[in-house]
Amino acid sequence: MLTTQRKKLILDRLYQKGEVVAKALSQELAISEDTIRRDLRELAQEGKLQRVHGGALPVSAAMAALDVRQTIAPTDKQALGRAGAAMVKHGQLIFLDGGTTALQVAAHLDPGLRATVVTHSPTVAVELAQKPHLEIIMLGGTLFRHSMVNVGAAVIEAATRMRADLYFMGVTGVHPGVGLSTGDHEEAAVKRALHACAAETVVLASQEKLGAASPFVIAPLHALAALVVPPQTAVETVEAYRAAGVKVLVGA
Repeated sequence: MLTTQRKKLILDRLYQKGEVVAKALSQELAISEDTIRRDLRELAQEGKLQRVHGGALPVSAAMAALDVRQTIAPTDKQALGRAGAAMVKHGQLIFLDGGTTALQVAAHLDPGLRATVVTHSPTVAVELAQKPHLEIIMLGGTLFRHSMVNVGAAVIEAATRMRADLYFMGVTGVHPGVGLSTGDHEEAAVKRALHACAAETVVLASQEKLGAASPFVIAPLHALAALVVPPQTAVETVEAYRAAGVKVLVGA
């Protein structure tokens, strides 16, 4: 089998099964495991999959730039935004991450809500400013243009001086085995800091993030208070996440 044919087969298997196990595929094709690993390495360098121990997982479409992500699963994100906004109560201090789903949370907050929202995303802060009774605190740092969020030591230092009731964490991958992941190491560090300073952390995961993995792991699934998924998520997918030790809520 030619290299191009093997690579197409690998990508087809990822689409169909959600994972590729190098040893099993090498046995099936009667070729060396080293050959499969080389194919996986090259496909990972092309951004077509995420290598993990023993094989590969789908790469998350949520790793694209913010303007591209705004076109992905908009209906899902609106439903997730409504579900997230409904969790916020008067008087709370909330950490709200950056990203397109966080924008939907901000947009769906009750206009009468009196709470404090802390964010490191300029775009989310602008959306929050439409709510007249919110106190909005910006965490400043170095702007990471890809995701339009501030990152770095200044963000982390400021976060450690706060204690939030709830953190809406943005991720690019949610996998039962790998856990919560994202595509940039500085973003991952900020997310870990916010998570450590919040009483509860919730992830609102649109369909393209489920079963996917990104290079930088933030936390295991069981660290979440809840994982909220879109209404049309398959029952077996929901059960797989529950079996991994996380409370799963289905957005309406």
